[in-house]
Amino acid sequence: MKFISWNVNGLRSVLKKGFLDFVAKQKPEVICLQETKCGPDDADFQWPGYRAFWNPAERKGYSGTLTLTQKEPLSVTRGLGIEKHDREGRVIRTEFKDFFLVNVYTPNSKRGLERLPYRTREWDVDFLSVMKKLEKKKPVIFCGDLNVAHREIDLANPKANVKNHGFTPEERAGFDRILEAGFVDSFRVFHEEGGQYTWWSPMSGARARNVGWRIDYFCLSKSLLPRLKRAWILPDVTGSDHCPVGLELAGA
Repeated sequence: MKFISWNVNGLRSVLKKGFLDFVAKQKPEVICLQETKCGPDDADFQWPGYRAFWNPAERKGYSGTLTLTQKEPLSVTRGLGIEKHDREGRVIRTEFKDFFLVNVYTPNSKRGLERLPYRTREWDVDFLSVMKKLEKKKPVIFCGDLNVAHREIDLANPKANVKNHGFTPEERAGFDRILEAGFVDSFRVFHEEGGQYTWWSPMSGARARNVGWRIDYFCLSKSLLPRLKRAWILPDVTGSDHCPVGLELAGA
């Protein structure tokens, strides 16, 4: 089973830049999109071969997630079930026979770190708690823009960014707790080298110079490791300031 996750930074924009051709070429069973900045009523969206499950933000043109799946889920849940977190359209959970798949767009702490306390003391804590509760029922995969570069090899200039959003000690400790709770960063199972990123600033030609950050992930329960075939990044796919990431599981 092949999965793709992508922060598209505006779904209507990326649709004009070959998104459907990309999907046709990759042929994933499931696609998880973040930062859609729209909802199902904002255009005449067509998804040949896929069912669409939306969670737009209350605020127009902001945040939002969308999960496209070829296979009908057993259930679909929007949000974490916690009101203070669920106005921004950041989570869609789809349940399949032998796992839960959670599409997530983690809140950004913002340039001035004004949202860091909310992000690290509230969101991160509650999100991980919900994932652990789900895992008691069946294995969990969660994917998306987690808005943190976990290790120094996950960004091009770690020393210069220690106090910047996305690489603060508090945010990195939040990812530590994900791993301590038993979830696995799938990409690092196969790739231990640096220089592989999923987001580049649109300023100063950062992408052309590969001055980036790895902030988009597929994490999964350890019980799924025997089925994990590969995890990858598609840095050559353009259309957003992020690139897609992928995961493949063998059949149960």
